[in-house]
Amino acid sequence: MPVTPVYIICSPRPQVGKTLLARLLAEFLLLKNGNVAAFDVNLKEPSLLDYLPKVTETADVIDTYGKMQLMDRVIVDDGLAKVIDLGFHAFDEFFKMTDEIGLLKEAARRHVAPQIMFVADTDRVSARAHEMLRGQIPRMSLITVDNEYVVRGELPPAMAGGRLFRLPALPGFLKTYIDRLNFSFTGYLRQEKDSSTELHQWTRRNYLAFRELELNLILQRS
Repeated sequence: MPVTPVYIICSPRPQVGKTLLARLLAEFLLLKNGNVAAFDVNLKEPSLLDYLPKVTETADVIDTYGKMQLMDRVIVDDGLAKVIDLGFHAFDEFFKMTDEIGLLKEAARRHVAPQIMFVADTDRVSARAHEMLRGQIPRMSLITVDNEYVVRGELPPAMAGGRLFRLPALPGFLKTYIDRLNFSFTGYLRQEKDSSTELHQWTRRNYLAFRELELNLILQRS
């Protein structure tokens, strides 16, 4: 039976490329499925809402009402893939809540498959957060994201053991280009006829990697 995927992109640290990954994934799902529901749990601008306002709504997990509202929208088997861009300020509160309400068991009961995409860094805060998630999240539902722009070298050994998603680094000038609020990855793939450009290849590579994630999810559940 097909499941509804929920991608929770998170890190306890700011400036690790979390929103970039959420944008890429949301655009991929939009291209592939024709729709996606994205949730922006961030304090700072620019955030996912600024880049993809048509498919994104803001959410907050500071109080019980906000948490329940978000969960009601997310843990629903409607076939619509969800992407949550979870701000670093809400990391602890969010995973404390998911543990308390037994989110993963409830999700499984409703044919919803949360995929926790943890964007790695090499500091102590990230190490502790990753360890906490390993204790709480089944191995197949936890994906460590190696953003080469941030990590610049080998992942810490404790983070390198499970499922990995590699986000290749882009040169600084391209980073500035894709950070513009009106930039669209899918739009770029469609407009740029030269498929040998670095940005074209980078975007295609990431879209193919997302496709791989989806196939893994199907195989897990079959």
